[in-house]
Amino acid sequence: MARPCFLFRVALGARVISALILDFDGLILDTETPLVEAWARVHADAGLTFDRRRGQDIIGHAGVAFDPWAAFPPHVGRAELEAAFIRHKDALIAQEQVLPGVSALLDYAASQQLVLGVASNSSHAHVDRHLARLGLAGRFTAVTCRDDVENPKPAPDVYRLVCARLGVEPGTAVAFEDSEPGHEAAARAGLRVVVVPNPSTAHGIFPQASLRLGSLAELPPAELLARFHP
Repeated sequence: MARPCFLFRVALGARVISALILDFDGLILDTETPLVEAWARVHADAGLTFDRRRGQDIIGHAGVAFDPWAAFPPHVGRAELEAAFIRHKDALIAQEQVLPGVSALLDYAASQQLVLGVASNSSHAHVDRHLARLGLAGRFTAVTCRDDVENPKPAPDVYRLVCARLGVEPGTAVAFEDSEPGHEAAARAGLRVVVVPNPSTAHGIFPQASLRLGSLAELPPAELLARFHP
């Protein structure tokens, strides 16, 4: 029986696929649902209702003007609200584990000698800490974050840089994203994109996606990657 590797390595015509590049928040670890939930809990503690959809709309974006505490009276200290938010958020994220299908995809990539990278709109302090906690720090050849580039997603900078660090052409890499700006950044950099929305980004529109899945566990890795065969 022919190995799935052959099908994948002739994907996209004559171009050899050499790398898989994963977003972090919402794709490897769901830190985004806890973010919205933490905002909602701070509001609920004060007897207020948080507009969850407004919170979801900024997921994956960087530098967007958003005041989660606009519904609170002016006399309520922002520092106190932020401290409560961080307590809720950190407690919720600490309960999260690697999302379904991620480990199997990483294992399959390693078995096929595909290099692995991370392209994130979060900081290294955030991404590196959680990769270490999850035991994934050593799985990626290059981890590139928003503090490595001038322009965050949806600009293509972070994807162009991670491809350069991996030593691969963007056209030979497949990106895995969960958000609208993330999938746009990957497509603008010249990568093919698999979109796997989480509960906070499922309402998004992903016109640049080559494939959309409900979960990375939806398809075995070999079958997932074989979808890129012409």
